[in-house]
Amino acid sequence: MMTQVRWAAGDAFVMVGRNLLRYVRLPENIVNVTVSPIMFLLLFTYVLGGAMRTTTPDYVTFVLPGILVQTLLFGGFGTALGLAQDVQSGLFDRYRSLPMARSAVIVGRLIADLLSNMFVAVLMIAIGMLIGFRFGGGFLESVASPAVGILFALPAAAIFAAVGLTVRSVEAVNVIGFTLIFPVTFVSSAFVPVETMPRWLQPVAQANPFTLAVDASRALALGESPGSSLTGVLIWVAVLTAVGVPLAVRAYSRRG
Repeated sequence: MMTQVRWAAGDAFVMVGRNLLRYVRLPENIVNVTVSPIMFLLLFTYVLGGAMRTTTPDYVTFVLPGILVQTLLFGGFGTALGLAQDVQSGLFDRYRSLPMARSAVIVGRLIADLLSNMFVAVLMIAIGMLIGFRFGGGFLESVASPAVGILFALPAAAIFAAVGLTVRSVEAVNVIGFTLIFPVTFVSSAFVPVETMPRWLQPVAQANPFTLAVDASRALALGESPGSSLTGVLIWVAVLTAVGVPLAVRAYSRRG
């Protein structure tokens, strides 16, 4: 049993290196995951920030956690795109002909995307601090704030991986991904307080798991107690992990 675990872990480590190497050899991939969130942050802060009323000291303090969690969720969408591209290129046929653990392809991709998300989180916080963002709590709260978003995005990436392995084209992944992500991220507390939304929409936004992740991340960034938001996020992470990882592995197994 332990031998099989070590074998699978070794294969996953090789796949992590392969996926990270893509960022080195294809610098446009780094641009894709960094430029868009920075543009979102700057545009929302300087174009819309003056018209927004929030409970935080300034709008950048309110919106940065929301854009950060949104960006990390979009990183999971990138997982689906990358896997769909591998399927279309015939690379998966090569994987299946090799004596490697089937889970290594999925786990390796998820770990590589986790490392990418950590880099993006650090970069966005650095840009935010240049334009006025400040953490209100101590070191642990400052680390926990982006960690909530990273934790929430990881099982979501597994679900997107299943989508990328199931659909027939990269274009279809794009359509499905944007159709799912945009309503989830915008009908939430990421950009405006839920209380400013129409009454009929407020319950939808409050029940949105993305709202829980943003609220928990924002509270920690301000040095406040996340309360039930953090508990809700952890429950959703457990549920999404229990659903997403088996779906992704099963989708990969069915490619053969």
